Amino acid sequence: MKKDIHPENYRLVAFKDMSNEEVFITKSAAETKENLDVDGVEYPLIKLEISRTSHPFYTGKAKLLDTAGRIDKFKNKYEKFKK
Repeated sequence: MKKDIHPENYRLVAFKDMSNEEVFITKSAAETKENLDVDGVEYPLIKLEISRTSHPFYTGKAKLLDTAGRIDKFKNKYEKFKK
């Protein structure tokens, strides 16, 4: 392992998914300005917009939305190249 390329300030950090209020704790070197109390222990807080608990792929709630007929527009545009 190369020396002096890894951060020295690893510590336990609370990551909070803002879409469903899920909190998980893991090690990180990311800088934070906020703290969160979890089970009586205060951790630095990093807010997330999406995580494994709210991402459609992991929750099984993925939906294919064809807004504005994008798939049909693509097919019509490249129809002339079909043999």
